[in-house]
Amino acid sequence: MSPIGVFDSGYGGLTVLREFIKLLPSYDYLYLGDNARSPYGNRSFETVYTNTLQCVKWLLKQNCPLIILACNTASAKALRTIQQNDLSALNPNARVLGVIRPTSEIIGNYTKSGNIGILATNGTVQSQSYLIEIEKFFPDIQIEQEACPMWVPLVENNEFNTLGADYFIEKNIKNIMGRNENIDTILLACTHYPLLKDKILKFLPEGVSLLSQGEIVASSLKDYLTRHSEIEGRLSKDAGRVFYTTDSTEDFDNKATIFLGETVESRHVNL
Repeated sequence: MSPIGVFDSGYGGLTVLREFIKLLPSYDYLYLGDNARSPYGNRSFETVYTNTLQCVKWLLKQNCPLIILACNTASAKALRTIQQNDLSALNPNARVLGVIRPTSEIIGNYTKSGNIGILATNGTVQSQSYLIEIEKFFPDIQIEQEACPMWVPLVENNEFNTLGADYFIEKNIKNIMGRNENIDTILLACTHYPLLKDKILKFLPEGVSLLSQGEIVASSLKDYLTRHSEIEGRLSKDAGRVFYTTDSTEDFDNKATIFLGETVESRHVNL
């Protein structure tokens, strides 16, 4: 196999992988969840970079010519350094891509008011990555960010259908809309958040659009492969799916099924 490597700090990247499989089902995929060290959202830049680089090195050893960091925090805090400083020495013919730039390139097309809200982890918000990237493509758009530190634990502990989840979701929505009532488009800038979509919509004002990254990133990947035949030609296409976790396989399989929407049988790896 020469699969597309998909990396996340835990389970959230499976919502991106799910869209990859829908749009590009013939390719082989190898998913790595660094569950033993998750969540990444509140970790320092150095810690996220060190952990992400270690996982990228492992995926390269598994013969992945293309690796997608399907994690907003890793994309924000580690991707650029890996691309600019590390990849040429590790494997100059491989490519490592993230989820922030593909989203930033098109998000401005969805807003009519020119006001966008970003819901994300603390790490992604503090990195300012979305502000920096969106400004490159849509310099006139106003962006409001809201860190939602409780949302990932709610999802990973299967508490996202509880009244407790309602409390935190409503609180964060009121916070961001209270700071800018002209927001008409909100991006879920964490791959866990699509599982909260129904609850988020319940608290959003009428007329506000809600965007998930999976479909956007999948479409961007398809376009990338069309434009880069030197990478596309090296990818194997047997519709294979292999899952690895740095933590308990039993726990991973139980929770991963929620994110991916199908049964998962993972393997354990020590990094």
